[in-house]
Amino acid sequence: MAIDPAKRMARWNLKYDTERIKSTLDALRPDMYTHVQATFPEVAAMEIEVKQYLDTQGVQSILYPQYLNFGREIFALRRKGFSGTSMQEIVAVLLAKWVARGLTLAVLEGIRTEVFDVSAPSGP
Repeated sequence: MAIDPAKRMARWNLKYDTERIKSTLDALRPDMYTHVQATFPEVAAMEIEVKQYLDTQGVQSILYPQYLNFGREIFALRRKGFSGTSMQEIVAVLLAKWVARGLTLAVLEGIRTEVFDVSAPSGP
């Protein structure tokens, strides 16, 4: 049975009540701000390391954003608690993804190893 358009619109209006959303965000903001204050310096330091590595490899600066995105993905995994074999396997998938998008495998492997100290997975 199809949902009545008026009922659908009423649900949408309730869901996107901007006053309710604002009050929720206002309540969450202090903790969010504390989290951001702790995280952003770590992200900035990681990005500097990735850029320095890219400089040593002679990577064109126009490609930096893609390589930085690869680094941010690994950084996020580490913050979520991944390590060991799980981390190695997930990063191997990320390597394949970014190579498919046109980045150089050797440079990606260097970022993985030199910046994040993650080795290649062993075995098949």
